[in-house]
Amino acid sequence: MRLATRICLAAALVILSHTASAQSDASWDVILNGRAVHMNADKDWNEDNWGLGIEHEFSSSGHWVKLAMANGFMDSMGDPSYMAGGGIKRRFRFGGDSSFYTDLGGIAFLMTRETVNGGKPFPGLLPAATFGFKRVAVNVTYLPESVVNDVTHSHKYDPSMHGVFFLQLKLDASLFGFGRHGRPFLAENAAE
Repeated sequence: MRLATRICLAAALVILSHTASAQSDASWDVILNGRAVHMNADKDWNEDNWGLGIEHEFSSSGHWVKLAMANGFMDSMGDPSYMAGGGIKRRFRFGGDSSFYTDLGGIAFLMTRETVNGGKPFPGLLPAATFGFKRVAVNVTYLPESVVNDVTHSHKYDPSMHGVFFLQLKLDASLFGFGRHGRPFLAENAAE
């Protein structure tokens, strides 16, 4: 097993190993995968990356947000892709009583794609951000040009592409009748 795969698995296990009491105060979100933006691309890539996923944000008493996630979606080649992993992000709030937040950090994951590595799982580590409110937010992940080319050999098909932004809509699971009910619509500051 490659070192990078071991690191991704270890990171996911650490994130998932929280106590049951910490998990009871946490939140679940439904992820709607939807859009990839291929920067400066000449080729017509599939930018409608529709799919579903889940994200679990562990409770925290500080500004650091730990999460676990799993997703399935149509990739840039139009093939099904699946990923699971975890991440850590620093939460920022703007203004004293602001309900709007921004999370900045990274995610580590294992992914399978039909056209990469013969469909066998491979590890990834990418920068990620979230912008929004407690029950509705947008996740953004950036895949730099070098990463896209290393994984998919995209320069063979489109040497002008300079990376990919991947966008997801993040909706609190209580909007669909799952998880805790009666939660406020806007974000709560976990540090308070």
